[in-house]
Amino acid sequence: MVTVEQLYHKFGVLADAKDKAGEHEEEFLYIISAVKGGPGEKRLASQFVTRFFKYFPKLSYQAINALFDLCEDDDINIRKQAIKDLPSLCKVNAEHVPKIAEALTQLLQCEDPVELSLIHSSLNQLFAINAKSVLHGIFTQVHGEDDKVRDNAIKFLFVNLRKLPEDTLNKEAQDYIVEECKKVLQDVTKEEFIFIMEILKTLSSMNTVIGRQNLLEIVTEQAELDQPFEVSDSDVVDRLMSCVKQAAPLFSKNVHSKVFVTYVCNNVLPGFSGLAAPEEGVDIKLDMLKLLAEISEFNGFNQEDVQLPLSNVFERLIEFMPLPPPEVETEADLSEPKLQFSYVECLMYTFHQFGRKYPDFLTLEQSAERLKDFRLRLQYFARGVQIYIKQLRLDLQGRTGDALKSDESKLKVCALKVTSNINSLIKDLFHNPPSYKCIINLSWKPAVKASVQASGAASQTGQKRFNPIKYESNGASNPKKTNREARQLYAPPSGKFSDKAGSFVNERGGGGGGRGNRGRGRGFRGRGRRF
Repeated sequence: MVTVEQLYHKFGVLADAKDKAGEHEEEFLYIISAVKGGPGEKRLASQFVTRFFKYFPKLSYQAINALFDLCEDDDINIRKQAIKDLPSLCKVNAEHVPKIAEALTQLLQCEDPVELSLIHSSLNQLFAINAKSVLHGIFTQVHGEDDKVRDNAIKFLFVNLRKLPEDTLNKEAQDYIVEECKKVLQDVTKEEFIFIMEILKTLSSMNTVIGRQNLLEIVTEQAELDQPFEVSDSDVVDRLMSCVKQAAPLFSKNVHSKVFVTYVCNNVLPGFSGLAAPEEGVDIKLDMLKLLAEISEFNGFNQEDVQLPLSNVFERLIEFMPLPPPEVETEADLSEPKLQFSYVECLMYTFHQFGRKYPDFLTLEQSAERLKDFRLRLQYFARGVQIYIKQLRLDLQGRTGDALKSDESKLKVCALKVTSNINSLIKDLFHNPPSYKCIINLSWKPAVKASVQASGAASQTGQKRFNPIKYESNGASNPKKTNREARQLYAPPSGKFSDKAGSFVNERGGGGGGRGNRGRGRGFRGRGRRF
């Protein structure tokens, strides 16, 4: 029977032998056997095995397995001791890193936060010894059959790789991560797909033009853009949106969004009205339009291949831009449309981006009627926008400090961004011929430059005047000439904004708006993972 006293005696023999400790194999085997003893003996065994491990290479696997047994002990203190000691064995011989990394990865499913923190710490210590070997051990479990271990391993990589010192992951290790992640992506859930993409984005090798292009190819393959798009299948919709979200940060003047933009414009927009949401309460249509607007800047189109996407965007845009109401006898007969400001911001911005590549879209001889109709819609919409901007500025005027932090004020500030963007775009498009020069920052995106404090902006709102855009029969804009009859018939339309930003409200009421979080993606191939 192993006792604490005997353990200390064996320890003394080995310690006294110093560099010749390897000659006392019997004493080391006794220490290993202590993992079958009581709590005190087990904790001492973990420490003593670690101390003299380097002197007994022939017993290394026996010693390692002994510590593995302690990692599964019922006593958490014994487990924590063994987990803490394991990395020390690899400092003696780095060839043990994969095996120990694999074992520690299996332990990631523990629920005690202190124990879990120790496991993370031990794995991170192994990275300093041999990063590729650690990754081999972790990915062995990722490719395994235990879904819980797999998920925890992926989350560990997501959380910890970005925290490692810059020189820890050399080119070989980074290439290995990319290779293994591609294998994982053949069979992933939506959540795993997002984690894997974020893992890849943390690699320095992926922060080059070539690296971003490689990432884009990975996302494109996952999106299955070569397949028909089923607008009524919420899983298909969710998969596409998840992929576009991952691709969006990759686009630049050197990495174009053409393949995604083309797919959305030519496959999603034609059946836009039937777009299925993954769950109730989600404004999936607005979400899709926001993503399209975000990726439209670096589209990479030329004049020829932009024409169909541009036409599809234009068709959807005019659906949300009504014509002025017909002449009526009394105000009671007036049918007031609700203007979807957030939808229009997205579509008009996208149209504006594409129009730069094909400015003749509205000015060709055969486009005369289309331009005339569009100008009428622009004029009518501009009136509603300008009236609402004036109302918002008056409401915000004088608000400072905590008053600007209220939910109501935040909604109005958001609404002001939306309408201001639309107003700028309309001014550009109402030129004769239409212009595509103005640059705006989408209302839901962080400001590019430091903005003027809301209180300062609000104090000026009551002073700035907006000249209404006028449309005459000859197709030219004329801000000086008024149309008295139009003013008499016109009633400010109601509208709505994204993120529950509020709506235009007059005496006849107004609309509302909002969005929610997207749900899970469709089932994946294999174990129900594939998008």
